[in-house]
Amino acid sequence: MEERRGVQLIAYADRFGGSVRGLLDLLDGPLAGVFDGVHLLPFFTPFDGADAGFDPVDHTAVDPRLGSWADVRALARRYTLMADLIVNHVSADSAEFRDVLARGDVSEHAGMFLTMSDVYPDGADEDELAGIYRPRPGLPFTPMTLGGRRRLVWTTFTSQQIDLNLAHPAGQAYLDGVLAALTDGGVSMVRLDAVGYAVKTAGTSSFMTPRTFDFIGDLTARARERGAEVLVEIHSHFERQVAIAARVDRVYDFALPPLLLHTLYTGDIAALRRWLDVRPANAVTVLDTHDGIGVVDVGPDQIEEGRPGLLAPEQVDALVEGIHTRSGGQSRQATGWAASNVDVYQVNCTYYDALGGDDDAYLLARAVQLFVPGVPQIYYVGLLAGRNDMGLLARTGVGRDINRHHYTREEIERDLDRPVVRRLLELVRLRNAHPAFDGDFRAAGEGSVVVLTWEAGEHRASLEADVATRTFRVDATPAPGGR
Repeated sequence: MEERRGVQLIAYADRFGGSVRGLLDLLDGPLAGVFDGVHLLPFFTPFDGADAGFDPVDHTAVDPRLGSWADVRALARRYTLMADLIVNHVSADSAEFRDVLARGDVSEHAGMFLTMSDVYPDGADEDELAGIYRPRPGLPFTPMTLGGRRRLVWTTFTSQQIDLNLAHPAGQAYLDGVLAALTDGGVSMVRLDAVGYAVKTAGTSSFMTPRTFDFIGDLTARARERGAEVLVEIHSHFERQVAIAARVDRVYDFALPPLLLHTLYTGDIAALRRWLDVRPANAVTVLDTHDGIGVVDVGPDQIEEGRPGLLAPEQVDALVEGIHTRSGGQSRQATGWAASNVDVYQVNCTYYDALGGDDDAYLLARAVQLFVPGVPQIYYVGLLAGRNDMGLLARTGVGRDINRHHYTREEIERDLDRPVVRRLLELVRLRNAHPAFDGDFRAAGEGSVVVLTWEAGEHRASLEADVATRTFRVDATPAPGGR
Protein backbone atom coordinates (compact mmCIF):
# COMPACT_ATOMS: atom_id res chain seq x y z
CA MET A 1 0.00 0.00 0.00
CA GLU A 2 1.34 3.45 -0.84
CA GLU A 3 2.14 5.96 1.88
CA ARG A 4 -1.00 7.77 2.95
CA ARG A 5 -1.35 11.51 2.58
CA GLY A 6 -3.76 13.63 4.56
CA VAL A 7 -6.60 15.64 3.07
CA GLN A 8 -5.57 18.72 1.08
CA LEU A 9 -7.30 22.00 0.28
CA ILE A 10 -7.57 23.51 -3.22
CA ALA A 11 -7.78 27.30 -3.10
CA TYR A 12 -7.06 30.62 -4.77
CA ALA A 13 -5.23 32.85 -2.33
CA ASP A 14 -7.11 35.94 -3.49
CA ARG A 15 -10.54 34.28 -3.15
CA PHE A 16 -9.94 32.46 0.11
CA GLY A 17 -7.86 34.50 2.51
CA GLY A 18 -7.02 37.44 0.24
CA SER A 19 -3.30 36.66 -0.02
CA VAL A 20 -0.85 33.83 0.52
CA ARG A 21 -0.34 34.93 4.10
CA GLY A 22 -4.09 35.31 4.57
CA LEU A 23 -4.62 31.73 3.36
CA LEU A 24 -1.98 30.52 5.82
CA ASP A 25 -3.79 32.39 8.60
CA LEU A 26 -6.99 30.50 7.74
CA LEU A 27 -5.23 27.14 7.70
CA ASP A 28 -3.56 27.87 11.03
CA GLY A 29 -6.68 29.54 12.49
CA PRO A 30 -10.28 28.39 11.97
CA LEU A 31 -9.10 25.43 9.85
CA ALA A 32 -6.34 24.33 12.22
CA GLY A 33 -5.81 20.58 12.09
CA VAL A 34 -8.08 20.05 9.10
CA PHE A 35 -5.66 19.96 6.16
CA ASP A 36 -2.31 18.32 5.60
CA GLY A 37 -1.56 20.24 2.41
CA VAL A 38 -2.82 22.79 -0.05
CA HIS A 39 -2.97 23.09 -3.83
CA LEU A 40 -2.33 26.81 -4.19
CA LEU A 41 -3.97 27.77 -7.47
CA PRO A 42 -1.99 30.12 -9.75
CA PHE A 43 -0.37 32.87 -7.72
CA PHE A 44 1.94 33.96 -10.51
CA THR A 45 2.03 37.34 -12.27
CA PRO A 46 -0.77 38.05 -12.93
CA PHE A 47 -3.15 35.90 -10.90
CA ASP A 48 -6.17 37.57 -12.56
CA GLY A 49 -5.40 37.38 -16.27
CA ALA A 50 -7.64 36.11 -19.03
CA ASP A 51 -7.79 32.63 -17.49
CA ALA A 52 -7.57 33.27 -13.72
CA GLY A 53 -3.81 32.82 -13.55
CA PHE A 54 -3.50 29.96 -16.03
CA ASP A 55 -2.08 32.42 -18.56
CA PRO A 56 1.04 33.64 -16.76
CA VAL A 57 2.97 36.63 -17.99
CA ASP A 58 5.76 35.63 -15.61
CA HIS A 59 5.45 32.06 -14.34
CA THR A 60 8.46 32.49 -12.06
CA ALA A 61 7.19 35.50 -10.09
CA VAL A 62 4.64 35.69 -7.27
CA ASP A 63 2.11 38.41 -8.00
CA PRO A 64 3.06 41.09 -5.44
CA ARG A 65 -0.62 41.69 -4.72
CA LEU A 66 -0.69 38.18 -3.19
CA GLY A 67 2.69 38.20 -1.48
CA SER A 68 6.21 36.98 -2.19
CA TRP A 69 8.19 33.78 -2.50
CA ALA A 70 8.98 34.19 1.20
CA ASP A 71 5.24 33.92 1.90
CA VAL A 72 4.99 30.86 -0.32
CA ARG A 73 7.92 29.22 1.45
CA ALA A 74 6.31 29.99 4.82
CA LEU A 75 3.18 28.17 3.65
CA ALA A 76 5.30 25.26 2.40
CA ARG A 77 7.03 24.92 5.78
CA ARG A 78 3.67 24.22 7.44
CA TYR A 79 1.81 22.30 4.72
CA THR A 80 2.56 20.05 1.77
CA LEU A 81 2.41 22.54 -1.09
CA MET A 82 1.21 21.83 -4.60
CA ALA A 83 1.45 24.37 -7.42
CA ASP A 84 0.77 24.38 -11.14
CA LEU A 85 3.42 23.95 -13.79
CA ILE A 86 1.48 25.34 -16.76
CA VAL A 87 3.07 23.15 -19.38
CA ASN A 88 1.26 24.00 -22.58
CA HIS A 89 1.29 27.79 -22.89
CA VAL A 90 2.09 31.26 -21.57
CA SER A 91 0.34 34.59 -21.85
CA ALA A 92 0.35 36.53 -25.10
CA ASP A 93 1.47 39.44 -22.90
CA SER A 94 4.63 37.71 -21.72
CA ALA A 95 7.86 39.57 -22.40
CA GLU A 96 9.12 36.72 -24.54
CA PHE A 97 6.11 36.59 -26.86
CA ARG A 98 5.86 40.38 -27.12
CA ASP A 99 9.45 40.34 -28.35
CA VAL A 100 8.54 37.71 -30.96
CA LEU A 101 5.56 39.81 -32.04
CA ALA A 102 7.87 42.75 -32.60
CA ARG A 103 10.91 40.97 -34.10
CA GLY A 104 9.68 37.66 -35.48
CA ASP A 105 12.29 35.02 -36.27
CA VAL A 106 15.22 37.22 -35.23
CA SER A 107 13.97 37.30 -31.65
CA GLU A 108 16.02 35.15 -29.29
CA HIS A 109 12.70 33.72 -28.07
CA ALA A 110 11.34 32.76 -31.49
CA GLY A 111 11.93 29.05 -30.92
CA MET A 112 9.93 29.10 -27.70
CA PHE A 113 6.53 29.39 -29.38
CA LEU A 114 4.69 27.02 -31.70
CA THR A 115 3.27 27.81 -35.11
CA MET A 116 1.40 25.56 -37.51
CA SER A 117 4.45 25.23 -39.76
CA ASP A 118 6.53 23.89 -36.86
CA VAL A 119 4.30 20.81 -36.84
CA TYR A 120 3.29 20.77 -40.52
CA PRO A 121 6.29 22.17 -42.44
CA ASP A 122 4.83 20.86 -45.71
CA GLY A 123 1.26 21.90 -44.92
CA ALA A 124 -1.64 19.80 -43.73
CA ASP A 125 -4.73 18.43 -45.44
CA GLU A 126 -8.29 18.60 -44.18
CA ASP A 127 -8.21 15.18 -42.52
CA GLU A 128 -5.10 16.05 -40.53
CA LEU A 129 -6.50 19.34 -39.29
CA ALA A 130 -9.91 17.85 -38.51
CA GLY A 131 -8.18 15.14 -36.47
CA ILE A 132 -6.60 17.56 -34.00
CA TYR A 133 -8.27 17.17 -30.60
CA ARG A 134 -9.17 20.44 -28.92
CA PRO A 135 -11.34 21.23 -25.87
CA ARG A 136 -12.96 24.22 -27.60
CA PRO A 137 -14.79 24.57 -30.91
CA GLY A 138 -12.70 25.34 -34.00
CA LEU A 139 -9.07 24.86 -34.94
CA PRO A 140 -6.22 25.61 -32.50
CA PHE A 141 -4.62 28.41 -34.55
CA THR A 142 -4.75 32.20 -34.33
CA PRO A 143 -3.49 34.39 -37.21
CA MET A 144 -0.89 36.83 -35.87
CA THR A 145 1.78 39.07 -37.37
CA LEU A 146 5.21 38.13 -36.02
CA GLY A 147 7.89 40.59 -37.02
CA GLY A 148 5.92 41.70 -40.05
CA ARG A 149 5.12 38.17 -41.24
CA ARG A 150 1.62 36.73 -40.99
CA ARG A 151 1.71 33.38 -39.15
CA LEU A 152 -0.70 30.81 -37.72
CA VAL A 153 0.23 30.64 -34.04
CA TRP A 154 -0.82 27.53 -32.13
CA THR A 155 -3.34 28.48 -29.42
CA THR A 156 -4.97 25.37 -27.97
CA PHE A 157 -7.16 27.22 -25.47
CA THR A 158 -7.54 30.92 -26.29
CA SER A 159 -5.75 33.53 -28.38
CA GLN A 160 -4.36 34.94 -25.11
CA GLN A 161 -2.60 31.65 -24.34
CA ILE A 162 0.30 30.97 -26.71
CA ASP A 163 1.44 27.36 -26.96
CA LEU A 164 5.05 26.50 -26.21
CA ASN A 165 7.27 24.66 -28.67
CA LEU A 166 8.45 21.94 -26.32
CA ALA A 167 10.45 20.21 -29.05
CA HIS A 168 12.75 23.27 -29.17
CA PRO A 169 15.55 23.88 -26.64
CA ALA A 170 14.05 27.31 -25.83
CA GLY A 171 10.74 25.74 -24.83
CA GLN A 172 12.49 23.08 -22.76
CA ALA A 173 14.66 25.68 -21.03
CA TYR A 174 11.58 27.74 -20.18
CA LEU A 175 9.90 24.80 -18.44
CA ASP A 176 13.08 23.90 -16.57
CA GLY A 177 13.31 27.47 -15.31
CA VAL A 178 9.73 27.42 -14.05
CA LEU A 179 10.24 24.04 -12.38
CA ALA A 180 13.32 25.40 -10.62
CA ALA A 181 11.44 28.48 -9.39
CA LEU A 182 8.62 26.32 -7.99
CA THR A 183 10.80 23.82 -6.16
CA ASP A 184 13.09 26.57 -4.85
CA GLY A 185 9.91 28.18 -3.51
CA GLY A 186 9.01 25.12 -1.42
CA VAL A 187 6.66 23.35 -3.83
CA SER A 188 6.86 19.58 -3.30
CA MET A 189 3.95 18.49 -5.53
CA VAL A 190 3.78 19.78 -9.10
CA ARG A 191 0.55 19.66 -11.07
CA LEU A 192 1.15 19.41 -14.82
CA ASP A 193 -1.62 21.60 -16.16
CA ALA A 194 -2.96 20.83 -19.66
CA VAL A 195 -0.07 18.46 -20.30
CA GLY A 196 -2.19 16.23 -22.53
CA TYR A 197 -2.10 18.91 -25.24
CA ALA A 198 1.56 19.86 -24.87
CA VAL A 199 3.17 17.71 -27.59
CA LYS A 200 1.96 18.20 -31.15
CA THR A 201 2.70 15.51 -33.74
CA ALA A 202 1.67 15.60 -37.39
CA GLY A 203 -0.73 12.86 -38.40
CA THR A 204 -2.12 12.40 -34.88
CA SER A 205 -4.74 13.98 -32.63
CA SER A 206 -1.88 15.80 -30.82
CA PHE A 207 -3.49 14.73 -27.54
CA MET A 208 -2.08 12.02 -25.28
CA THR A 209 -0.07 10.40 -28.06
CA PRO A 210 2.90 8.08 -27.40
CA ARG A 211 5.17 11.13 -27.64
CA THR A 212 3.06 12.85 -24.99
CA PHE A 213 3.56 9.88 -22.69
CA ASP A 214 7.32 10.06 -23.29
CA PHE A 215 7.33 13.79 -22.58
CA ILE A 216 5.41 13.28 -19.34
CA GLY A 217 7.89 10.61 -18.30
CA ASP A 218 10.87 12.88 -18.98
CA LEU A 219 9.33 15.87 -17.20
CA THR A 220 8.36 13.68 -14.24
CA ALA A 221 11.95 12.50 -13.94
CA ARG A 222 13.22 16.10 -13.94
CA ALA A 223 10.71 17.06 -11.25
CA ARG A 224 11.69 14.11 -9.09
CA GLU A 225 15.35 15.15 -9.38
CA ARG A 226 14.30 18.40 -7.75
CA GLY A 227 12.40 16.60 -4.98
CA ALA A 228 8.87 17.08 -6.30
CA GLU A 229 6.06 14.60 -6.94
CA VAL A 230 4.06 14.98 -10.14
CA LEU A 231 0.29 15.09 -10.59
CA VAL A 232 -0.90 14.81 -14.18
CA GLU A 233 -4.04 16.74 -15.15
CA ILE A 234 -5.85 15.05 -18.03
CA HIS A 235 -9.53 14.96 -18.94
CA SER A 236 -9.94 11.94 -21.17
CA HIS A 237 -11.24 8.39 -21.49
CA PHE A 238 -10.89 6.47 -18.23
CA GLU A 239 -8.50 3.90 -19.72
CA ARG A 240 -5.97 6.67 -20.47
CA GLN A 241 -6.05 7.70 -16.81
CA VAL A 242 -5.28 4.11 -15.82
CA ALA A 243 -2.46 3.94 -18.38
CA ILE A 244 -0.81 7.21 -17.37
CA ALA A 245 -1.07 6.33 -13.67
CA ALA A 246 1.59 3.67 -14.15
CA ARG A 247 4.03 6.29 -15.47
CA VAL A 248 3.72 9.08 -12.88
CA ASP A 249 3.33 9.70 -9.17
CA ARG A 250 -0.33 10.80 -9.23
CA VAL A 251 -3.28 11.17 -11.56
CA TYR A 252 -6.63 12.79 -10.88
CA ASP A 253 -9.64 10.56 -10.38
CA PHE A 254 -11.78 12.76 -12.61
CA ALA A 255 -14.26 9.92 -13.15
CA LEU A 256 -15.38 9.90 -9.52
CA PRO A 257 -17.27 13.26 -9.48
CA PRO A 258 -19.63 12.54 -12.42
CA LEU A 259 -20.02 8.90 -11.41
CA LEU A 260 -21.16 9.90 -7.92
CA LEU A 261 -23.68 12.33 -9.39
CA HIS A 262 -24.97 9.63 -11.74
CA THR A 263 -25.14 7.17 -8.84
CA LEU A 264 -27.08 9.56 -6.61
CA TYR A 265 -29.39 10.61 -9.45
CA THR A 266 -30.26 7.03 -10.41
CA GLY A 267 -29.89 5.10 -7.14
CA ASP A 268 -27.75 2.51 -8.96
CA ILE A 269 -24.15 1.79 -7.91
CA ALA A 270 -23.24 -0.44 -10.91
CA ALA A 271 -21.09 2.10 -12.80
CA LEU A 272 -19.43 3.30 -9.59
CA ARG A 273 -18.61 -0.27 -8.54
CA ARG A 274 -17.04 -0.98 -11.91
CA TRP A 275 -14.79 2.04 -11.57
CA LEU A 276 -13.80 1.16 -8.00
CA ASP A 277 -12.53 -2.18 -9.31
CA VAL A 278 -10.21 -0.70 -11.97
CA ARG A 279 -9.28 2.81 -10.83
CA PRO A 280 -5.62 3.54 -9.98
CA ALA A 281 -4.84 3.80 -6.28
CA ASN A 282 -2.22 6.54 -6.80
CA ALA A 283 -4.96 9.07 -7.50
CA VAL A 284 -5.80 12.51 -6.23
CA THR A 285 -9.52 12.38 -5.52
CA VAL A 286 -11.72 15.41 -6.10
CA LEU A 287 -15.41 16.18 -6.42
CA ASP A 288 -14.85 19.76 -7.52
CA THR A 289 -11.98 21.95 -8.65
CA HIS A 290 -11.48 25.41 -10.14
CA ASP A 291 -12.73 23.93 -13.43
CA GLY A 292 -16.14 22.47 -14.25
CA ILE A 293 -17.50 18.99 -13.58
CA GLY A 294 -15.98 16.76 -16.25
CA VAL A 295 -18.16 14.39 -18.23
CA VAL A 296 -15.72 13.25 -20.92
CA ASP A 297 -14.00 11.22 -18.20
CA VAL A 298 -16.92 8.80 -17.96
CA GLY A 299 -18.19 8.84 -21.55
CA PRO A 300 -17.08 6.99 -24.69
CA ASP A 301 -13.65 7.82 -26.09
CA GLN A 302 -13.69 11.10 -28.00
CA ILE A 303 -10.59 10.19 -30.02
CA GLU A 304 -10.70 6.46 -30.73
CA GLU A 305 -14.13 5.33 -31.85
CA GLY A 306 -15.55 2.13 -30.45
CA ARG A 307 -14.18 2.45 -26.92
CA PRO A 308 -17.17 2.61 -24.55
CA GLY A 309 -17.03 4.65 -21.39
CA LEU A 310 -18.08 4.01 -17.83
CA LEU A 311 -21.43 5.51 -18.84
CA ALA A 312 -23.31 5.14 -22.10
CA PRO A 313 -23.92 8.31 -24.17
CA GLU A 314 -27.56 8.50 -23.09
CA GLN A 315 -26.48 8.24 -19.45
CA VAL A 316 -23.99 11.08 -19.95
CA ASP A 317 -26.77 13.20 -21.49
CA ALA A 318 -29.05 12.42 -18.54
CA LEU A 319 -26.25 13.32 -16.13
CA VAL A 320 -25.75 16.74 -17.74
CA GLU A 321 -29.48 17.42 -17.74
CA GLY A 322 -29.64 16.28 -14.14
CA ILE A 323 -27.09 18.91 -13.15
CA HIS A 324 -29.01 21.60 -15.02
CA THR A 325 -32.30 20.55 -13.40
CA ARG A 326 -31.00 20.31 -9.83
CA SER A 327 -29.24 23.67 -10.11
CA GLY A 328 -32.48 25.30 -11.23
CA GLY A 329 -31.01 25.95 -14.67
CA GLN A 330 -28.09 27.96 -13.29
CA SER A 331 -25.46 25.56 -14.62
CA ARG A 332 -27.00 25.82 -18.09
CA GLN A 333 -26.34 29.58 -18.04
CA ALA A 334 -22.66 28.94 -17.21
CA THR A 335 -21.91 26.05 -19.56
CA GLY A 336 -21.05 25.68 -23.24
CA TRP A 337 -22.19 28.36 -25.62
CA ALA A 338 -23.93 30.23 -22.78
CA ALA A 339 -20.64 31.56 -21.40
CA SER A 340 -17.09 32.32 -22.44
CA ASN A 341 -14.24 29.91 -21.65
CA VAL A 342 -16.18 27.27 -23.58
CA ASP A 343 -15.28 23.63 -22.91
CA VAL A 344 -16.83 20.69 -24.66
CA TYR A 345 -16.36 18.36 -21.70
CA GLN A 346 -17.32 20.24 -18.54
CA VAL A 347 -20.45 21.50 -16.79
CA ASN A 348 -19.96 24.60 -14.68
CA CYS A 349 -21.72 24.32 -11.32
CA THR A 350 -20.81 23.96 -7.67
CA TYR A 351 -20.99 20.35 -6.56
CA TYR A 352 -23.42 21.27 -3.79
CA ASP A 353 -25.83 22.80 -6.30
CA ALA A 354 -25.36 19.86 -8.67
CA LEU A 355 -26.98 17.87 -5.85
CA GLY A 356 -29.75 20.40 -5.43
CA GLY A 357 -28.37 21.75 -2.15
CA ASP A 358 -29.22 18.41 -0.47
CA ASP A 359 -27.02 18.14 2.63
CA ASP A 360 -27.43 14.38 2.96
CA ALA A 361 -26.56 13.66 -0.67
CA TYR A 362 -23.61 16.03 -0.50
CA LEU A 363 -22.17 14.47 2.65
CA LEU A 364 -22.64 10.98 1.23
CA ALA A 365 -20.65 11.99 -1.86
CA ARG A 366 -17.90 13.49 0.29
CA ALA A 367 -17.81 10.38 2.47
CA VAL A 368 -17.23 8.21 -0.61
CA GLN A 369 -14.51 10.58 -1.81
CA LEU A 370 -12.75 10.39 1.55
CA PHE A 371 -12.99 6.58 1.71
CA VAL A 372 -11.63 5.66 -1.73
CA PRO A 373 -7.84 5.22 -2.03
CA GLY A 374 -5.74 8.24 -2.93
CA VAL A 375 -5.01 11.74 -1.72
CA PRO A 376 -8.30 13.60 -1.15
CA GLN A 377 -8.43 17.25 -2.18
CA ILE A 378 -11.37 19.49 -1.32
CA TYR A 379 -11.97 22.71 -3.24
CA TYR A 380 -12.50 25.79 -1.10
CA VAL A 381 -16.06 26.38 -2.37
CA GLY A 382 -16.91 22.73 -1.78
CA LEU A 383 -15.42 22.88 1.70
CA LEU A 384 -18.08 25.44 2.59
CA ALA A 385 -20.85 23.69 0.59
CA GLY A 386 -20.96 26.81 -1.58
CA ARG A 387 -23.78 27.81 -3.88
CA ASN A 388 -23.50 29.04 -7.46
CA ASP A 389 -22.25 32.63 -7.62
CA MET A 390 -24.64 34.00 -10.22
CA GLY A 391 -23.63 37.57 -9.44
CA LEU A 392 -19.99 36.91 -10.31
CA LEU A 393 -21.05 35.05 -13.45
CA ALA A 394 -23.16 38.02 -14.52
CA ARG A 395 -20.28 40.45 -13.93
CA THR A 396 -17.61 38.48 -15.79
CA GLY A 397 -19.51 36.31 -18.26
CA VAL A 398 -16.99 33.53 -17.52
CA GLY A 399 -18.76 30.24 -16.95
CA ARG A 400 -16.29 28.85 -14.44
CA ASP A 401 -16.75 31.87 -12.18
CA ILE A 402 -20.04 30.36 -11.05
CA ASN A 403 -17.85 28.15 -8.84
CA ARG A 404 -15.09 30.66 -7.98
CA HIS A 405 -16.65 32.80 -5.26
CA HIS A 406 -14.60 35.49 -3.49
CA TYR A 407 -15.07 34.75 0.22
CA THR A 408 -14.74 37.34 2.95
CA ARG A 409 -13.42 36.26 6.33
CA GLU A 410 -16.91 36.81 7.76
CA GLU A 411 -18.47 34.51 5.16
CA ILE A 412 -15.91 31.81 5.89
CA GLU A 413 -16.48 31.91 9.64
CA ARG A 414 -20.27 31.91 9.15
CA ASP A 415 -20.23 28.96 6.76
CA LEU A 416 -17.88 26.96 8.95
CA ASP A 417 -20.66 26.97 11.54
CA ARG A 418 -23.24 25.45 9.18
CA PRO A 419 -24.21 21.87 10.16
CA VAL A 420 -23.34 20.44 6.73
CA VAL A 421 -19.84 21.95 6.91
CA ARG A 422 -19.28 20.83 10.50
CA ARG A 423 -20.21 17.26 9.52
CA LEU A 424 -17.88 17.42 6.52
CA LEU A 425 -15.02 18.52 8.77
CA GLU A 426 -15.71 15.52 11.03
CA LEU A 427 -15.32 13.22 8.04
CA VAL A 428 -12.09 14.95 7.02
CA ARG A 429 -10.64 14.56 10.52
CA LEU A 430 -11.57 10.88 10.56
CA ARG A 431 -9.82 10.37 7.21
CA ASN A 432 -6.74 12.17 8.48
CA ALA A 433 -6.47 10.49 11.87
CA HIS A 434 -7.78 6.93 11.76
CA PRO A 435 -5.01 4.31 11.42
CA ALA A 436 -7.23 1.98 9.38
CA PHE A 437 -6.57 4.19 6.32
CA ASP A 438 -2.94 3.04 6.44
CA GLY A 439 -4.06 -0.49 5.65
CA ASP A 440 -5.93 -2.41 2.98
CA PHE A 441 -9.04 -1.29 1.11
CA ARG A 442 -11.92 -3.22 -0.35
CA ALA A 443 -15.19 -2.26 -2.00
CA ALA A 444 -18.41 -4.23 -2.02
CA GLY A 445 -22.14 -3.73 -2.42
CA GLU A 446 -25.03 -4.22 -4.79
CA GLY A 447 -28.24 -2.51 -5.82
CA SER A 448 -28.21 0.88 -4.15
CA VAL A 449 -25.77 0.08 -1.33
CA VAL A 450 -22.01 0.47 -1.54
CA VAL A 451 -19.66 -0.58 1.27
CA LEU A 452 -16.09 0.74 1.47
CA THR A 453 -13.81 -0.75 4.12
CA TRP A 454 -10.27 -0.12 5.37
CA GLU A 455 -8.42 -2.44 7.74
CA ALA A 456 -4.99 -2.22 9.35
CA GLY A 457 -4.43 -4.80 12.07
CA GLU A 458 -7.04 -4.26 14.75
CA HIS A 459 -8.11 -0.98 13.20
CA ARG A 460 -11.12 -0.86 10.89
CA ALA A 461 -13.11 1.94 9.27
CA SER A 462 -16.09 1.31 7.03
CA LEU A 463 -18.62 3.35 5.10
CA GLU A 464 -21.99 1.85 4.20
CA ALA A 465 -23.95 4.17 1.92
CA ASP A 466 -27.40 3.72 0.42
CA VAL A 467 -27.55 6.00 -2.60
CA ALA A 468 -31.29 5.51 -3.04
CA THR A 469 -32.17 6.83 0.42
CA ARG A 470 -29.10 9.11 0.55
CA THR A 471 -28.16 7.79 3.96
CA PHE A 472 -24.82 6.48 5.16
CA ARG A 473 -23.17 5.11 8.26
CA VAL A 474 -19.50 5.26 9.26
CA ASP A 475 -18.13 2.67 11.69
CA ALA A 476 -14.61 3.11 13.01
CA THR A 477 -13.09 0.79 15.59
CA PRO A 478 -11.20 1.55 17.68
CA ALA A 479 -12.31 5.14 17.09
CA PRO A 480 -9.59 7.83 17.40
CA GLY A 481 -11.93 10.23 19.13
CA GLY A 482 -15.36 9.17 17.90
CA ARG A 483 -17.73 10.49 15.28
